Amino acid sequence: MSSENMDKEKWVLLFKEIGLDEATMVKWHQAFEARYPNEHQSFLEWLKIPGNEIDRIRAL
Repeated sequence: MSSENMDKEKWVLLFKEIGLDEATMVKWHQAFEARYPNEHQSFLEWLKIPGNEIDRIRAL
């Protein structure tokens, strides 16, 4: 396994590689937030997303 760390850019590239567009990614975040808000927060932090951007994503 690679020792590279996951980040937002890599995650978005994976989503795009499997055919997700921006609207579908928003729906994914909305579902994640609605069902598992604490885990969504932890996931966004794991991706090293800054706090102000996390707030914006969680408010989608």
